[in-house]
Amino acid sequence: MFNGRMSLSKEAKIILTGLVMLILGIPGVRVNGRNTQSPTSTNRPMRNRQDMVLTVGQSEGDLQGKDDRVIQAGIEYLYRIGGGTLRILPGVYHLQNAIHLRPHITLRGSGEGTILRKNASVVADLIRDSDWFEYGVQVSDTKGFVPGGGIMLRTSTGPGAWQYDVLRATVTAMRGDVLFLDRLTEENFWIEKNATAATIFPILTAEHVDNVIVEDLVLDGNRDQNEHINGNFAGAVFIQHCNKWLFKNVTARNYNGDGFSFQVCDDIRFENCKSIDNADLGFHPGSGSQRPVFRNCLSQGNSQGIYFCWSVSDGIVENCTLSKNRRYGISIGHRDTDNVIRKCVIEHNDQVGILFRKTASDFRSGHRNRIEHCLIRNNGTDGKGIGIDIQGKTQDITVQNTQFINTIGGNQTKGVRISDEAERIVFRDNIFEGCAAPEK
Repeated sequence: MFNGRMSLSKEAKIILTGLVMLILGIPGVRVNGRNTQSPTSTNRPMRNRQDMVLTVGQSEGDLQGKDDRVIQAGIEYLYRIGGGTLRILPGVYHLQNAIHLRPHITLRGSGEGTILRKNASVVADLIRDSDWFEYGVQVSDTKGFVPGGGIMLRTSTGPGAWQYDVLRATVTAMRGDVLFLDRLTEENFWIEKNATAATIFPILTAEHVDNVIVEDLVLDGNRDQNEHINGNFAGAVFIQHCNKWLFKNVTARNYNGDGFSFQVCDDIRFENCKSIDNADLGFHPGSGSQRPVFRNCLSQGNSQGIYFCWSVSDGIVENCTLSKNRRYGISIGHRDTDNVIRKCVIEHNDQVGILFRKTASDFRSGHRNRIEHCLIRNNGTDGKGIGIDIQGKTQDITVQNTQFINTIGGNQTKGVRISDEAERIVFRDNIFEGCAAPEK
Protein backbone atom coordinates (compact mmCIF):
# COMPACT_ATOMS: atom_id res chain seq x y z
CA MET A 1 0.00 0.00 0.00
CA PHE A 2 1.27 3.49 -0.84
CA ASN A 3 1.79 5.40 2.44
CA GLY A 4 2.83 8.79 1.04
CA ARG A 5 6.54 8.08 1.33
CA MET A 6 8.84 6.82 -1.40
CA SER A 7 12.21 5.15 -0.94
CA LEU A 8 14.84 5.90 -3.61
CA SER A 9 18.01 4.02 -4.25
CA LYS A 10 21.32 5.88 -4.00
CA GLU A 11 21.72 5.82 -7.78
CA ALA A 12 18.20 7.17 -8.28
CA LYS A 13 18.92 9.98 -5.81
CA ILE A 14 22.08 10.90 -7.74
CA ILE A 15 20.18 10.97 -11.02
CA LEU A 16 17.30 12.99 -9.51
CA THR A 17 19.77 15.46 -8.01
CA GLY A 18 21.46 15.76 -11.37
CA LEU A 19 18.16 16.49 -13.09
CA VAL A 20 17.39 19.25 -10.59
CA MET A 21 20.87 20.74 -11.09
CA LEU A 22 20.43 20.53 -14.85
CA ILE A 23 17.09 22.38 -14.65
CA LEU A 24 18.65 25.05 -12.42
CA GLY A 25 21.64 25.41 -14.77
CA ILE A 26 24.18 24.21 -12.20
CA PRO A 27 27.21 22.60 -13.92
CA GLY A 28 27.78 18.94 -13.28
CA VAL A 29 29.72 15.85 -14.37
CA ARG A 30 28.68 12.93 -16.51
CA VAL A 31 27.30 9.78 -14.87
CA ASN A 32 26.27 6.96 -17.18
CA GLY A 33 26.54 9.39 -20.07
CA ARG A 34 24.34 12.07 -18.44
CA ASN A 35 25.19 15.43 -16.86
CA THR A 36 24.48 15.27 -13.15
CA GLN A 37 26.46 17.17 -10.52
CA SER A 38 29.64 18.88 -9.44
CA PRO A 39 32.75 16.72 -9.95
CA THR A 40 33.54 16.93 -6.24
CA SER A 41 30.12 15.98 -4.89
CA THR A 42 30.93 12.25 -4.91
CA ASN A 43 34.01 10.08 -4.74
CA ARG A 44 33.82 9.24 -8.45
CA PRO A 45 37.12 9.53 -10.32
CA MET A 46 37.42 12.53 -12.61
CA ARG A 47 37.85 10.63 -15.87
CA ASN A 48 36.25 12.98 -18.37
CA ARG A 49 38.64 15.18 -20.25
CA GLN A 50 37.72 18.87 -20.54
CA ASP A 51 39.23 20.49 -23.61
CA MET A 52 40.74 23.94 -23.45
CA VAL A 53 39.18 26.86 -25.32
CA LEU A 54 41.75 29.39 -26.55
CA THR A 55 40.79 32.67 -28.22
CA VAL A 56 42.58 34.54 -31.00
CA GLY A 57 41.70 38.13 -31.78
CA GLN A 58 43.07 41.26 -33.35
CA SER A 59 42.76 43.52 -30.30
CA GLU A 60 41.59 41.09 -27.63
CA GLY A 61 41.82 37.40 -26.78
CA ASP A 62 44.42 35.04 -25.35
CA LEU A 63 46.57 35.47 -28.46
CA GLN A 64 46.51 38.61 -30.58
CA GLY A 65 47.48 39.18 -34.19
CA LYS A 66 46.13 39.67 -37.70
CA ASP A 67 47.69 36.92 -39.80
CA ASP A 68 48.24 33.18 -40.12
CA ARG A 69 51.01 33.07 -37.52
CA VAL A 70 48.81 33.82 -34.54
CA ILE A 71 46.21 31.24 -35.66
CA GLN A 72 48.87 28.61 -36.26
CA ALA A 73 50.43 29.35 -32.86
CA GLY A 74 47.08 28.72 -31.18
CA ILE A 75 46.62 25.43 -33.04
CA GLU A 76 50.10 24.21 -32.11
CA TYR A 77 49.57 25.13 -28.45
CA LEU A 78 46.33 23.16 -28.26
CA TYR A 79 47.83 20.24 -30.17
CA ARG A 80 50.63 20.00 -27.60
CA ILE A 81 48.10 19.50 -24.80
CA GLY A 82 46.04 16.92 -26.69
CA GLY A 83 43.55 19.07 -28.56
CA GLY A 84 40.91 21.70 -27.90
CA THR A 85 39.03 24.58 -29.45
CA LEU A 86 40.62 27.62 -31.05
CA ARG A 87 38.04 30.40 -31.28
CA ILE A 88 38.87 33.13 -33.77
CA LEU A 89 37.27 36.46 -32.96
CA PRO A 90 35.86 38.69 -35.72
CA GLY A 91 38.20 40.35 -38.20
CA VAL A 92 39.94 39.86 -41.52
CA TYR A 93 43.08 37.77 -41.06
CA HIS A 94 45.59 38.10 -43.90
CA LEU A 95 47.40 34.86 -44.71
CA GLN A 96 50.92 34.55 -46.07
CA ASN A 97 50.84 30.80 -45.47
CA ALA A 98 48.28 28.03 -45.06
CA ILE A 99 46.72 27.18 -41.72
CA HIS A 100 47.81 23.61 -40.93
CA LEU A 101 45.23 21.71 -38.87
CA ARG A 102 46.14 19.11 -36.24
CA PRO A 103 44.25 16.12 -34.77
CA HIS A 104 41.46 16.75 -32.27
CA ILE A 105 41.31 20.48 -33.00
CA THR A 106 38.12 22.49 -33.38
CA LEU A 107 38.71 25.68 -35.38
CA ARG A 108 35.76 27.94 -34.68
CA GLY A 109 35.20 31.40 -36.07
CA SER A 110 32.59 33.97 -35.15
CA GLY A 111 30.41 33.52 -38.21
CA GLU A 112 30.62 35.74 -41.27
CA GLY A 113 32.66 38.25 -39.29
CA THR A 114 35.68 35.93 -39.20
CA ILE A 115 37.41 35.99 -42.59
CA LEU A 116 40.66 34.20 -43.44
CA ARG A 117 41.91 35.92 -46.61
CA LYS A 118 44.79 34.78 -48.77
CA ASN A 119 47.39 37.40 -49.68
CA ALA A 120 48.14 38.16 -53.33
CA SER A 121 50.44 35.65 -55.03
CA VAL A 122 53.70 36.09 -56.91
CA VAL A 123 55.43 33.69 -59.30
CA ALA A 124 59.13 33.44 -60.17
CA ASP A 125 61.04 31.15 -62.51
CA LEU A 126 63.72 28.87 -61.15
CA ILE A 127 67.10 29.86 -62.62
CA ARG A 128 69.01 26.83 -61.32
CA ASP A 129 68.02 23.18 -61.58
CA SER A 130 66.94 21.71 -58.27
CA ASP A 131 67.15 17.95 -57.73
CA TRP A 132 64.88 15.92 -55.50
CA PHE A 133 67.14 15.95 -52.41
CA GLU A 134 67.71 19.70 -51.90
CA TYR A 135 66.52 22.24 -49.34
CA GLY A 136 66.74 25.35 -51.50
CA VAL A 137 65.88 26.83 -54.89
CA GLN A 138 67.34 29.79 -56.80
CA VAL A 139 64.72 32.09 -58.34
CA SER A 140 64.63 34.96 -60.81
CA ASP A 141 62.99 37.36 -58.34
CA THR A 142 62.49 37.06 -54.58
CA LYS A 143 59.97 39.91 -54.31
CA GLY A 144 56.84 38.72 -52.49
CA PHE A 145 58.51 35.74 -50.81
CA VAL A 146 59.07 35.98 -47.04
CA PRO A 147 60.45 33.66 -44.34
CA GLY A 148 57.47 31.81 -42.89
CA GLY A 149 55.47 32.26 -46.08
CA GLY A 150 53.91 29.49 -48.11
CA ILE A 151 55.54 28.39 -51.35
CA MET A 152 54.62 25.99 -54.12
CA LEU A 153 57.18 24.56 -56.53
CA ARG A 154 55.84 23.30 -59.85
CA THR A 155 57.39 21.61 -62.85
CA SER A 156 55.45 20.52 -65.89
CA THR A 157 55.04 16.82 -66.71
CA GLY A 158 52.55 17.25 -69.56
CA PRO A 159 50.11 19.63 -71.24
CA GLY A 160 47.23 19.29 -68.76
CA ALA A 161 46.50 21.63 -65.85
CA TRP A 162 46.88 18.62 -63.52
CA GLN A 163 50.16 17.40 -65.05
CA TYR A 164 52.69 18.83 -62.64
CA ASP A 165 55.09 17.67 -60.01
CA VAL A 166 54.30 19.88 -57.02
CA LEU A 167 55.83 20.63 -53.65
CA ARG A 168 53.96 22.59 -50.97
CA ALA A 169 56.39 23.99 -48.43
CA THR A 170 57.34 26.95 -46.22
CA VAL A 171 60.20 29.39 -46.80
CA THR A 172 62.54 29.23 -43.80
CA ALA A 173 65.26 31.66 -44.90
CA MET A 174 66.40 33.81 -47.82
CA ARG A 175 70.00 34.34 -48.95
CA GLY A 176 70.23 36.61 -51.96
CA ASP A 177 68.16 34.96 -54.67
CA VAL A 178 67.98 31.60 -52.89
CA LEU A 179 64.87 30.47 -50.99
CA PHE A 180 65.42 27.82 -48.34
CA LEU A 181 62.60 25.37 -47.54
CA ASP A 182 61.39 23.48 -44.50
CA ARG A 183 61.43 20.17 -46.40
CA LEU A 184 63.28 18.38 -49.16
CA THR A 185 62.20 19.13 -52.70
CA GLU A 186 61.34 15.42 -53.23
CA GLU A 187 61.05 15.90 -57.03
CA ASN A 188 63.34 17.27 -59.73
CA PHE A 189 62.46 20.88 -60.51
CA TRP A 190 64.36 21.62 -63.71
CA ILE A 191 64.50 24.74 -65.84
CA GLU A 192 63.85 22.79 -69.05
CA LYS A 193 60.46 21.77 -67.60
CA ASN A 194 59.44 25.34 -66.78
CA ALA A 195 59.98 25.01 -63.04
CA THR A 196 58.53 27.86 -60.98
CA ALA A 197 58.14 28.97 -57.38
CA ALA A 198 54.95 30.73 -56.31
CA THR A 199 53.25 31.94 -53.15
CA ILE A 200 50.31 29.62 -53.81
CA PHE A 201 48.88 27.64 -50.91
CA PRO A 202 45.55 26.42 -49.50
CA ILE A 203 43.85 28.48 -46.81
CA LEU A 204 43.24 25.39 -44.63
CA THR A 205 45.25 22.21 -45.14
CA ALA A 206 46.37 18.95 -43.55
CA GLU A 207 47.84 15.56 -44.43
CA HIS A 208 47.28 12.37 -42.40
CA VAL A 209 45.25 14.24 -39.76
CA ASP A 210 42.01 12.84 -38.30
CA ASN A 211 39.19 14.15 -36.11
CA VAL A 212 38.96 17.86 -36.88
CA ILE A 213 36.01 20.29 -36.75
CA VAL A 214 35.95 23.56 -38.68
CA GLU A 215 32.98 25.86 -38.19
CA ASP A 216 31.59 29.36 -38.43
CA LEU A 217 34.08 31.15 -40.65
CA VAL A 218 34.73 32.47 -44.18
CA LEU A 219 37.67 31.46 -46.39
CA ASP A 220 38.40 34.12 -49.02
CA GLY A 221 40.83 33.15 -51.80
CA ASN A 222 41.35 36.69 -53.14
CA ARG A 223 40.90 35.23 -56.61
CA ASP A 224 41.66 38.32 -58.69
CA GLN A 225 45.14 38.65 -57.16
CA ASN A 226 46.15 34.99 -57.24
CA GLU A 227 47.36 32.63 -59.92
CA HIS A 228 45.18 29.67 -60.86
CA ILE A 229 46.01 26.26 -59.37
CA ASN A 230 44.43 22.88 -60.11
CA GLY A 231 42.34 21.37 -57.31
CA ASN A 232 44.54 18.28 -57.10
CA PHE A 233 47.23 20.47 -55.54
CA ALA A 234 45.41 23.17 -53.54
CA GLY A 235 42.06 24.79 -52.79
CA ALA A 236 40.52 27.07 -50.22
CA VAL A 237 40.45 23.80 -48.27
CA PHE A 238 42.88 21.10 -49.33
CA ILE A 239 43.35 17.95 -47.25
CA GLN A 240 44.85 14.55 -48.08
CA HIS A 241 44.62 11.19 -46.27
CA CYS A 242 42.44 12.70 -43.55
CA ASN A 243 39.41 11.08 -41.90
CA LYS A 244 36.44 12.12 -39.78
CA TRP A 245 36.29 15.85 -40.40
CA LEU A 246 33.23 18.07 -39.96
CA PHE A 247 32.78 21.40 -41.73
CA LYS A 248 29.84 23.39 -40.39
CA ASN A 249 28.75 26.86 -41.51
CA VAL A 250 31.94 27.38 -43.51
CA THR A 251 32.04 29.48 -46.70
CA ALA A 252 34.80 29.03 -49.29
CA ARG A 253 34.71 31.83 -51.84
CA ASN A 254 36.78 33.46 -54.58
CA TYR A 255 39.60 30.93 -54.63
CA ASN A 256 41.42 30.65 -57.97
CA GLY A 257 40.94 26.89 -57.96
CA ASP A 258 38.64 24.59 -55.95
CA GLY A 259 36.56 25.59 -52.96
CA PHE A 260 36.74 22.37 -50.90
CA SER A 261 39.10 19.62 -52.13
CA PHE A 262 39.73 16.45 -50.15
CA GLN A 263 41.79 13.58 -51.56
CA VAL A 264 41.73 9.97 -50.25
CA CYS A 265 39.72 11.06 -47.22
CA ASP A 266 36.95 9.10 -45.50
CA ASP A 267 33.92 10.33 -43.56
CA ILE A 268 34.20 14.03 -44.40
CA ARG A 269 30.95 15.85 -43.59
CA PHE A 270 29.66 19.24 -44.65
CA GLU A 271 26.70 20.92 -42.96
CA ASN A 272 25.35 24.32 -44.05
CA CYS A 273 28.49 25.09 -46.03
CA LYS A 274 28.82 27.33 -49.09
CA SER A 275 31.21 27.23 -52.02
CA ILE A 276 30.77 30.40 -54.04
CA ASP A 277 32.47 31.91 -57.09
CA ASN A 278 35.55 29.73 -57.08
CA ALA A 279 37.41 29.25 -60.37
CA ASP A 280 37.02 25.47 -60.45
CA LEU A 281 35.11 22.86 -58.45
CA GLY A 282 32.84 23.89 -55.62
CA PHE A 283 33.15 20.62 -53.67
CA HIS A 284 35.72 18.07 -54.83
CA PRO A 285 35.45 14.70 -53.09
CA GLY A 286 38.71 13.35 -54.47
CA SER A 287 40.01 9.96 -55.47
CA GLY A 288 39.21 7.11 -53.13
CA SER A 289 37.17 9.19 -50.68
CA GLN A 290 34.48 7.13 -48.96
CA ARG A 291 31.20 8.20 -47.37
CA PRO A 292 31.31 11.98 -47.93
CA VAL A 293 28.18 13.75 -46.72
CA PHE A 294 26.84 17.11 -47.92
CA ARG A 295 23.75 18.43 -46.14
CA ASN A 296 22.07 21.81 -46.60
CA CYS A 297 24.98 23.12 -48.66
CA LEU A 298 25.15 25.65 -51.51
CA SER A 299 27.51 25.46 -54.49
CA GLN A 300 27.10 28.42 -56.80
CA GLY A 301 29.14 30.24 -59.41
CA ASN A 302 31.89 27.62 -59.66
CA SER A 303 32.85 25.61 -62.74
CA GLN A 304 31.06 22.57 -61.27
CA GLY A 305 28.97 22.29 -58.14
CA ILE A 306 30.06 18.87 -56.80
CA TYR A 307 32.62 16.82 -58.69
CA PHE A 308 32.90 13.17 -57.68
CA CYS A 309 36.44 12.29 -58.71
CA TRP A 310 37.63 8.64 -58.86
CA SER A 311 36.12 5.83 -56.77
CA VAL A 312 34.01 7.98 -54.45
CA SER A 313 31.44 5.67 -52.88
CA ASP A 314 28.54 5.66 -50.41
CA GLY A 315 28.23 9.44 -50.43
CA ILE A 316 25.10 11.44 -49.57
CA VAL A 317 24.09 14.78 -51.08
CA GLU A 318 20.95 15.95 -49.31
CA ASN A 319 18.96 19.20 -49.28
CA CYS A 320 21.68 20.96 -51.26
CA THR A 321 21.43 23.63 -53.95
CA LEU A 322 23.72 23.39 -56.99
CA SER A 323 23.09 26.51 -59.01
CA LYS A 324 24.57 28.81 -61.66
CA ASN A 325 27.75 26.80 -62.09
CA ARG A 326 29.52 27.29 -65.40
CA ARG A 327 29.39 23.64 -66.45
CA TYR A 328 27.59 21.03 -64.34
CA GLY A 329 25.65 20.94 -61.11
CA ILE A 330 26.95 17.48 -60.20
CA SER A 331 29.45 15.27 -62.07
CA ILE A 332 29.84 11.53 -61.40
CA GLY A 333 32.29 9.24 -63.17
CA HIS A 334 35.23 6.87 -62.71
CA ARG A 335 34.06 4.12 -60.30
CA ASP A 336 31.90 6.57 -58.33
CA THR A 337 29.35 4.09 -57.01
CA ASP A 338 26.47 3.69 -54.57
CA ASN A 339 25.93 7.40 -53.92
CA VAL A 340 22.58 9.07 -53.16
CA ILE A 341 21.46 12.52 -54.30
CA ARG A 342 18.30 13.40 -52.40
CA LYS A 343 16.01 16.43 -52.07
CA CYS A 344 18.37 18.72 -53.96
CA VAL A 345 17.70 21.72 -56.19
CA ILE A 346 19.88 21.60 -59.31
CA GLU A 347 19.19 24.60 -61.52
CA HIS A 348 20.56 27.23 -63.90
CA ASN A 349 23.84 25.41 -64.51
CA ASP A 350 25.29 26.33 -67.88
CA GLN A 351 25.38 22.86 -69.46
CA VAL A 352 23.99 19.88 -67.52
CA GLY A 353 22.27 19.41 -64.19
CA ILE A 354 23.74 15.97 -63.36
CA LEU A 355 26.39 14.37 -65.59
CA PHE A 356 27.38 10.72 -65.52
CA ARG A 357 30.73 10.87 -67.30
CA LYS A 358 31.79 8.51 -70.08
CA THR A 359 34.69 6.26 -69.11
CA ALA A 360 36.81 3.71 -70.97
CA SER A 361 34.89 0.62 -69.76
CA ASP A 362 31.89 -0.51 -67.76
CA PHE A 363 34.21 -1.41 -64.85
CA ARG A 364 35.36 2.21 -64.61
CA SER A 365 31.88 3.71 -64.83
CA GLY A 366 29.76 5.19 -62.05
CA HIS A 367 27.24 2.45 -61.20
CA ARG A 368 24.41 2.02 -58.68
CA ASN A 369 23.76 5.68 -57.93
CA ARG A 370 20.32 7.02 -56.92
CA ILE A 371 18.62 10.35 -57.51
CA GLU A 372 15.41 10.94 -55.61
CA HIS A 373 13.02 13.74 -54.66
CA CYS A 374 15.08 16.37 -56.50
CA LEU A 375 14.16 19.45 -58.54
CA ILE A 376 16.17 19.71 -61.77
CA ARG A 377 15.27 22.98 -63.45
CA ASN A 378 16.37 25.28 -66.26
CA ASN A 379 19.85 23.90 -66.81
CA GLY A 380 21.55 24.86 -70.05
CA THR A 381 21.82 28.61 -69.69
CA ASP A 382 24.81 28.51 -72.05
CA GLY A 383 22.97 26.68 -74.85
CA LYS A 384 20.85 23.56 -75.19
CA GLY A 385 20.69 22.02 -71.76
CA ILE A 386 20.06 18.58 -70.31
CA GLY A 387 18.69 17.75 -66.88
CA ILE A 388 20.52 14.42 -66.47
CA ASP A 389 23.06 13.17 -69.04
CA ILE A 390 23.93 9.48 -68.62
CA GLN A 391 26.93 8.74 -70.82
CA GLY A 392 29.00 5.69 -71.70
CA LYS A 393 28.48 2.28 -70.10
CA THR A 394 26.92 3.54 -66.89
CA GLN A 395 24.72 0.95 -65.18
CA ASP A 396 22.03 0.61 -62.52
CA ILE A 397 20.99 4.23 -62.07
CA THR A 398 17.65 4.94 -60.38
CA VAL A 399 15.86 8.28 -60.71
CA GLN A 400 12.62 8.57 -58.80
CA ASN A 401 10.15 11.16 -57.50
CA THR A 402 12.10 13.91 -59.23
CA GLN A 403 10.79 16.97 -61.10
CA PHE A 404 12.33 18.02 -64.41
CA ILE A 405 11.16 21.55 -65.22
CA ASN A 406 11.98 23.83 -68.12
CA THR A 407 10.17 27.15 -67.85
CA ILE A 408 9.19 29.29 -70.83
CA GLY A 409 12.28 30.37 -72.71
CA GLY A 410 14.50 27.88 -70.87
CA ASN A 411 17.20 25.78 -72.54
CA GLN A 412 16.70 22.49 -70.67
CA THR A 413 14.97 20.98 -73.67
CA LYS A 414 15.87 17.43 -72.66
CA GLY A 415 15.01 16.19 -69.24
CA VAL A 416 17.22 13.12 -69.61
CA ARG A 417 19.62 11.76 -72.21
CA ILE A 418 20.77 8.13 -71.98
CA SER A 419 23.65 6.57 -73.87
CA ASP A 420 22.91 3.53 -76.04
CA GLU A 421 25.58 1.69 -74.03
CA ALA A 422 24.01 2.39 -70.64
CA GLU A 423 22.17 -0.47 -68.93
CA ARG A 424 19.43 -0.86 -66.35
CA ILE A 425 18.52 2.80 -66.03
CA VAL A 426 15.28 3.04 -64.02
CA PHE A 427 12.88 6.00 -63.92
CA ARG A 428 10.01 5.90 -61.48
CA ASP A 429 7.30 8.45 -60.54
CA ASN A 430 9.01 11.48 -62.06
CA ILE A 431 7.43 14.67 -63.46
CA PHE A 432 8.51 16.34 -66.72
CA GLU A 433 7.33 19.86 -67.53
CA GLY A 434 8.53 21.68 -70.63
CA CYS A 435 11.26 19.16 -71.41
CA ALA A 436 11.47 15.75 -73.01
CA ALA A 437 11.19 12.56 -70.95
CA PRO A 438 13.96 9.91 -71.04
CA GLU A 439 15.11 8.73 -74.42
CA LYS A 440 17.68 6.12 -75.35
